[in-house]
Amino acid sequence: MKANEYALGTTAGAARRLEIQDAQFAAISEELLDRLNVRPSECVVEMGSGAGSFTRRILRRLGSGGVLVGVDYSQELLDQAASNLRQSGDAARASSARLELVRADISDMAAHAAAADALVGRTVLHHLAFPELLFGQWRAVLKPGARLGFIEPEFRALMARLAALETRGRKELAPLRRWAEGISRYYQARGLAPCIGATLGRSLEVAGYRRVHSQWSECPTDEAAIENMLLYYDEIREKYASLGIMTSNEIDDQQRLLSSLSTDDLPAVWGTYSVTCVA
Repeated sequence: MKANEYALGTTAGAARRLEIQDAQFAAISEELLDRLNVRPSECVVEMGSGAGSFTRRILRRLGSGGVLVGVDYSQELLDQAASNLRQSGDAARASSARLELVRADISDMAAHAAAADALVGRTVLHHLAFPELLFGQWRAVLKPGARLGFIEPEFRALMARLAALETRGRKELAPLRRWAEGISRYYQARGLAPCIGATLGRSLEVAGYRRVHSQWSECPTDEAAIENMLLYYDEIREKYASLGIMTSNEIDDQQRLLSSLSTDDLPAVWGTYSVTCVA
């Protein structure tokens, strides 16, 4: 795999997973944009715009004179974003704002960052090996007063609770723990940063950013979360097998166990860090 290749999938199934993710992250996404105080005429740069679900939420905040630059490495996801935004009608409603979807490596977008009044990203930094380096490098090029905001998932911390509950007799939670273990092992094998959310606030502080605010929340394990996990396994099947994380048959077994779970009393499998600051 290429070093800058997107770690997950870019298929229609992946777009469906991202749609589910957007619904799960709806409240924290809007809260992040509220904290950033995005104004209608500003230039917002989105790192890793993907299929456009977070892009849609940013567009709703922009109006006359506003610009949204969505940067992603995958042309396939950028094409899906353009189609999704046209179909949803958001592009028409925000027609007074200019939308630019740009294919580029987010580790090489300093020029775009320099133009930003607000720089945002949702579930993107953990796809990089050392995202901390970017914020140190961009500190000198960002506009004074530019606001930054990121939402990052946390897969490992909640395994402690899952393991404790399993030990007390809740053996049915094993497929949730196996899912969290698998995704953590996969990102580690790729040399990426699955735990960046937990340390992002401190990294921004030591790089000289101001008014750093970090907020933790847990995502409920409901039917949508289970569907998300099932779709993830479909996306990652061949990559897991090639890295020795799980065989295809083991993935089938885990999908079956996940599908059989009742969602009445399931603990969270992942959480999120929402981090904002000012350059």
